[in-house]
Amino acid sequence: MRVDTEYTAGACKTMTVETICVGSEILLGNIVNTNAAFLAAQYTALGFNTFYQTVVGDNAERIKDCVRLALSRSELVVLSGGLGPTQDDITKDAVAELLGRSLVRDETAVYRIHEFFEKRGRRMSENNLRQALVIEGGKVLDNDNGLAPGVLVHLSGEERDQVGNRDFADQLILLLPGPPEELERMWKEKAAPYLQKLSGRVIASSMVKACGRGESEVAELLDDLIRGTGDVTVAPYARTGEVHLRVTAAGTDEKDAKQRIRPVVKEIKSRLGDSVYTTHEETSLEQSVVELLKANELTITTAESCTGGMIASRLVNVSGVSDVFKAGYVTYSNKAKRKLLGVKRKTLEKFGAVSADVVRQMAEGAAFYAKSDVSVAVSGIAGPGGGTEDKPVGLVYIAVNICGMITVEEYHFSGDRMKVRNSTTAYALILLRRCILEYYSRLTFGEEERG
Repeated sequence: MRVDTEYTAGACKTMTVETICVGSEILLGNIVNTNAAFLAAQYTALGFNTFYQTVVGDNAERIKDCVRLALSRSELVVLSGGLGPTQDDITKDAVAELLGRSLVRDETAVYRIHEFFEKRGRRMSENNLRQALVIEGGKVLDNDNGLAPGVLVHLSGEERDQVGNRDFADQLILLLPGPPEELERMWKEKAAPYLQKLSGRVIASSMVKACGRGESEVAELLDDLIRGTGDVTVAPYARTGEVHLRVTAAGTDEKDAKQRIRPVVKEIKSRLGDSVYTTHEETSLEQSVVELLKANELTITTAESCTGGMIASRLVNVSGVSDVFKAGYVTYSNKAKRKLLGVKRKTLEKFGAVSADVVRQMAEGAAFYAKSDVSVAVSGIAGPGGGTEDKPVGLVYIAVNICGMITVEEYHFSGDRMKVRNSTTAYALILLRRCILEYYSRLTFGEEERG
């Protein structure tokens, strides 16, 4: 029998959440723990505090130890993984044993499992029905993307005396499936709405994305905002060449929460200036570049050496890029640079392939041969070999050609080969965006001067 108890919200305050990811395959490095990253971002979006994450293998006693420790310091403990049909899927068993509760079959889950196998004409084993077991008294969260349901358990006063923390008005344990596509959908559609309602608050958040500034620079410029502005929180996240800032506020309703956010977002944009490229969470750096090209009716071509097509790939990620993208040249060898882009042999011999002069000619040739308004060109030493004292690994030159106005910049990136290539790609897009903005700023200024 399904228990679907509704709980009333307690005092309006910030919930403390802790994540425990279960799976020996995570500990052994066989899979990347994307669930922890996803959940952490979701907690921030809801305005929850999170101070700890744990990974534990498929061992009942260690799982119970982790849950017991988490309950000593957190109101909500979220476990992912270990809800499947095999004998090592023991998360539910361990949590139920810790709480002294039984596992019971959820009939809705049983029906869904039977239906799944019947539709596919496959034989169902008894083990598959293990996925229909839920912790007695818990709120069942249907799995619309898989077979194992989730379950949300409110601890009783007696359970908090034994394994929890009486300092909290309420404590909960949330069990989610391990496969990311199942966990993410269940969290967004089932768990998050219930938890937000339970918190007694309406949470709103906005994302501000900036590029071309380091994390420490952004932190210094926004120090007072990040340290706290009452009910509004500003949380920075570093990306390659970017800093994302999530602004979150709680309010009596959605309108109230958004009103609290608005002046903080405005202040961030004022301080960071043109480095802010979007306040929309779904907009990527490459998308903002494509939108800028479209807005100014510009076409673009890429000429790449060390990145091997990664800049073009980032641009092609954007739907509708065919309106502006002309061609992508991957000219890894000197011969290719000469034949496809018209780089002069003398320039290559005198300065070498990794040089400001060569990358300038790459940008000129790319725009000329593809007949595009804009081009971006890169050449560098990605490593691990090939570096010298004069030209070390990580040295990269990037050139941007905007209607014949060429900007060349020298960069020194660190890390392994892939990190250097990723950094080069990101900063090529950043320089490209900056040069477009500066080009049209100069045009506007010139028109004002003539006026």
